[in-house]
Amino acid sequence: MAAGCCGTKKQKLNNSTSIPCNGSTVLQNGTQIRYSTIVQPEMGFFCFDVLYCQLHQLDPPKTPNFSNDAFPLFVTWSIGKDMRLRGCIGTFNAMHLHAGLREYATTSAFKDSRFNPITREELPRLHVSVSILRNFEDGVDYLDWEVGVHGIRIEFHNEKGNKRTATYLPDVAPEQGWDQIQTIDSLLHKGGYKGLVTPDIRRSVKLTRYQSEKVTVSYQDYMTHWHCRRC
Repeated sequence: MAAGCCGTKKQKLNNSTSIPCNGSTVLQNGTQIRYSTIVQPEMGFFCFDVLYCQLHQLDPPKTPNFSNDAFPLFVTWSIGKDMRLRGCIGTFNAMHLHAGLREYATTSAFKDSRFNPITREELPRLHVSVSILRNFEDGVDYLDWEVGVHGIRIEFHNEKGNKRTATYLPDVAPEQGWDQIQTIDSLLHKGGYKGLVTPDIRRSVKLTRYQSEKVTVSYQDYMTHWHCRRC
């Protein structure tokens, strides 16, 4: 079942393996890398390879050369100069990177329920971000995390007593200008909580914090890489 880094109304913790995301990202000097120990631009180029082959009905791309270790991951597609979100889905289950990126490059492009599937005509205006999630830690309470450093995943019970979960990647809160309480309240609503968010509701949240490594590449970066690869 798909759900987003902003959560979904009916996402259940034990059954959810995929999560749609609501965060966008800023491209700087062609490629943005944070905490770069695992993630690398080639992962974004591979996602473009996968998407290009799907859109043009070609055979899948060859196995890439980067690490095939297993991590939780998200793939985010954005479009245009303003980097408008075009699709984002990922998983908290550790997946081998080759299979995980192959799967979520297409899932986020074509199966994010908030958007129409990406088309061939949009390809030249796209950017892709790969986020690899690491350093998962249980929070002492709903405030035990830092804006701009941690992504957060919350588990809570809605008005009917049903367990729900929702997540925001690390970039979302600073991009929206939210403090910790605003982020928690937004995440509760995104996760399907309909009522008034009170201090007691916030205190009832079980929070997990995590960090991510991220790289963003544009279609122009991809084409430059593709031509150099053929040289």
